[in-house]
Amino acid sequence: MSRSAWTRGLFGLAATGSAALAWATLWERQWFALRHTTVPALGSAPGMLRVLHLSDLHLLPGQDRKVAFVRSCLEAAPDLVVLTGDVLGHPDVIDDAAAALTLPAGVPGLLVLGSNDFFGPTFKNPLRYFSGPSRVNRGRRLDTGALVRGLQGAGWTLMDNRREPVTTPAGVVDAAGLGDPHMRRDRAAAVDWSKPEEDIALRLGLVHAPYLRALDRFDRSGFDLVLAGHTHGGQVRVPWLGPLVVNCDLPLSQARGLSRHGVGLWLHVSAGLGHSRFAPLRFACRPEATMLDVVAAA
Repeated sequence: MSRSAWTRGLFGLAATGSAALAWATLWERQWFALRHTTVPALGSAPGMLRVLHLSDLHLLPGQDRKVAFVRSCLEAAPDLVVLTGDVLGHPDVIDDAAAALTLPAGVPGLLVLGSNDFFGPTFKNPLRYFSGPSRVNRGRRLDTGALVRGLQGAGWTLMDNRREPVTTPAGVVDAAGLGDPHMRRDRAAAVDWSKPEEDIALRLGLVHAPYLRALDRFDRSGFDLVLAGHTHGGQVRVPWLGPLVVNCDLPLSQARGLSRHGVGLWLHVSAGLGHSRFAPLRFACRPEATMLDVVAAA
């Protein structure tokens, strides 16, 4: 190949890479999507349960477009809203986060926390993710208590290592949450895993990072559906191949969306709405929320 051909090839490669980076940093990371997914997991109750799944906002100052999108999702008539952690991306947005996430009147909301709700983000070498789940780099300690109080005032119930029944139009939802396994804050022994005595429309699990030990615990206890976040769907995905990393021990094929785990458990992993301020990009992985239409099990 001639020198001019090599030069043209290198120039084309550089131009393609620059265009992809511009797309990922300037456009796609703000191209929010509300996805709709049907889950056949409801018990004998007739009808449908609409569950809005939000995750990984990583909210930063000045993100008015993201806030407006979240508000539009909350106004889309869900029966139940679930938020699976990593709300914060900056210490100065706690009040903004609570305001953005204020629930509509009469709609219950369930929340678990992620590591970024305890510690601010720090720069990480992205190559380290290829060696397995990252260590929790403890950046600036955030006011987690203020975040929880603000969200509780906005209608949310904190479910870290708790179990609680929730009344919905489809019937009673038996909900249980675990603390973030990525921080080893999951305390399964603190949760009552016994079989419910009353008729239940759905047994619903919540966890931020979908580590297999957490999913196995829900599956062994007969839960129908678990909602999780953390993975960002891979954040950077190779078209037609999928994600390169998930930052936990979940298989790459389950990095986002609906899948099965164990004997009878449905798992929905949200690709989330944000990113670390040290990695402001997404590629082939739009930021998302999901409206889950939970219908009768087949």
